[in-house]
Amino acid sequence: MKQILVYGDSLSWGIIPDTRQRFEFHQRWPGRLEQLINQDSPRVRIIEDCLNGRRTVLDDPFKPGRNGTDGLQQRIEINTPLELIIIMLGNNDFQSPHIFTAAEAAQGVASLVQTIRKAPIEPGMHIPRILLLCPPPIIQPKGVIADKFRGAEVRWTGFNRALKKIAAETDCDFFDTGTVISASKIDGIHLDLEQHQQLALSIHPIIQGILNC
Repeated sequence: MKQILVYGDSLSWGIIPDTRQRFEFHQRWPGRLEQLINQDSPRVRIIEDCLNGRRTVLDDPFKPGRNGTDGLQQRIEINTPLELIIIMLGNNDFQSPHIFTAAEAAQGVASLVQTIRKAPIEPGMHIPRILLLCPPPIIQPKGVIADKFRGAEVRWTGFNRALKKIAAETDCDFFDTGTVISASKIDGIHLDLEQHQQLALSIHPIIQGILNC
């Protein structure tokens, strides 16, 4: 079976907006994507590596292990062989303890791409393609995360354009999820159930094209 690694944060982990609960595997977009790909026969395994609060290259001042570069090469080794790595990160770079601009968050993703490509995989094993997913724009943060993301909707502006440019420069595939889904109106950051399902439906043909399946 072909393996896909999803490297993300709470949007892909499937946190239910304004709670600490989690959507079930078949409800969140990686699980639904696996179902769609395998609806005729089992061909693809989705490996979720999604951590709440994960940044691109920044440290969380209160929780360890949230820097996206931490252990990334080892994760590639652990899960090799991989056909595809999907990265959907960036939103946590706009948390209030940080001063990253949209362009700097995109450069953070570029650093992750370079880290992945330097991972020591076994000789003869497939070098995975990389798909960069831009999360939908942050809207006014609400609820329990409001203070943590104070002003994030302003600093996020232009992140999709900056990330698309990074994808072109680093020879990665790219998809702007904001063209098909939006952040939850409940908290302004995360995805509602309907958004998870729609994202899986929208990127399904893209994944099929990449994997030739």
